[in-house]
Amino acid sequence: MKSMTGYGYHEQQYHDFSVAVEIKGYNSRFLELLVNLPPYFSALEPAVRSYLGSRCRRGKVEITFRFKEHTAPFSVSVNRAAVEAYREALAVLGEIFQSEEQPGLGLLLGLEGVLEIEKKRDDTAYWTPVESVLQVAFGQFDAARDREGKRTEEDILSHLALLEASLGIVTSHAPSLEASIQENLRHRFMELLRAGGAVVPDNGTATPGFTQADWTALDNRILTETAVLLMKYTISEELARLGAHLADFRAEMAQNPGPGKKLDFLCQEINREVNTIGSKAPLLEVSRAVVAMKDALENIREQLRNVE
Repeated sequence: MKSMTGYGYHEQQYHDFSVAVEIKGYNSRFLELLVNLPPYFSALEPAVRSYLGSRCRRGKVEITFRFKEHTAPFSVSVNRAAVEAYREALAVLGEIFQSEEQPGLGLLLGLEGVLEIEKKRDDTAYWTPVESVLQVAFGQFDAARDREGKRTEEDILSHLALLEASLGIVTSHAPSLEASIQENLRHRFMELLRAGGAVVPDNGTATPGFTQADWTALDNRILTETAVLLMKYTISEELARLGAHLADFRAEMAQNPGPGKKLDFLCQEINREVNTIGSKAPLLEVSRAVVAMKDALENIREQLRNVE
């Protein structure tokens, strides 16, 4: 697992020039490459993008190149059109100010565009030394991502273990859901009967006011209502799906070198199942476990924002 944040820098001196490469990484949902090259080396940008694109899956990666040339061949030419235009303009100024002084060579050389200087570069010849510096800088950048990713992975696994432990608590209390529903229904029916004036004993024995047949009818009604509520509130399917999602989460972390997007999707599915369990199960122990799962899941999602 790699982090999307990192930093790398390397500078190398060559005979004719020196080059420095700086790489910075930031969080981003998608891969975004920002390549900063001097204009005269823009031909190298496709190669730089290809190099980074093959090694980074997502994140905002900013790379800056700084060049210093020591002995670069160049040619100098005189822009005759510019010289003539300047001479004519200076002649007009001489007439205006009634001056016969002729412009000197020093004045003309200081005017923009009189001399045209062109450095002769073979951009493709620079790629080999530039790539060498890029490799060292990227190695530092990638090592920083690995270190941060390792710490992030350990934190995610600790919260994942809490999720799994809480799932175990919910699973252990799932069988008592039916008994809880039956008890709540029985209590409500007893209250309704007493509110209607019936004399209903608490111990389930028959009395002149509440016969055994009444108890049988009440039990049958409770069983019927329990079956209806269990169809509505059973969490067996949610528990099975949640267990499968957690297993997929672990497998993705172990097998995929760039699991960020898939893990983010799995977090959405896990959150859906946890919310459903919380809304269905009325048991206090289950509610506490659901709160613990939500807290652990939120911590995982926070960490995944930094995972490639």
